[in-house]
Amino acid sequence: MNTPPVPGHGLPATLPRRRLLVATAGLVAWPATWAVSASLPQAVSLTDELGKALRRGEPLLVMVSLKGCPFCDVARNHYLAPLRAEGQIDVVQVDMKSSRLVRDFQDQTVAQDQLIQRWSIRLAPTVLFFGRGGVEVAERLVGGSVPDFYGAYLDQRLDTARRAVRSR
Repeated sequence: MNTPPVPGHGLPATLPRRRLLVATAGLVAWPATWAVSASLPQAVSLTDELGKALRRGEPLLVMVSLKGCPFCDVARNHYLAPLRAEGQIDVVQVDMKSSRLVRDFQDQTVAQDQLIQRWSIRLAPTVLFFGRGGVEVAERLVGGSVPDFYGAYLDQRLDTARRAVRSR
């Protein structure tokens, strides 16, 4: 190392730059590491979950996901889970291929994959926005292949759903 020392430190000039790069890389990687561990609760009783959301004056968001779906991971970890953690939304998740039982809006027990078929969902992720009576109150947010605009699309539909829920 024949780099001239940093004045007053006796260290090569590249060492502080390396430390800065390592520290910056650590700060950049930290949110990504946190986001990977984010999750949403599995739906158990849509009636109960909707009731809880409505008591807060909020719609219930239901994310239809698929294990191994990278677009689902982005929607969940970078948009829905952070909003949920901040207390801004009520959201649960159902899986397209799961036979796990859930109580629907009519309080009937049904497998998650059957519920997805009933809702005619063919693409993951799909986010649904429910209001009183389990009625959809905003346009579905389908897919996630446009990450630059996903947040704006989510905000738009959430605003529509909130207006519908709060107007009644």
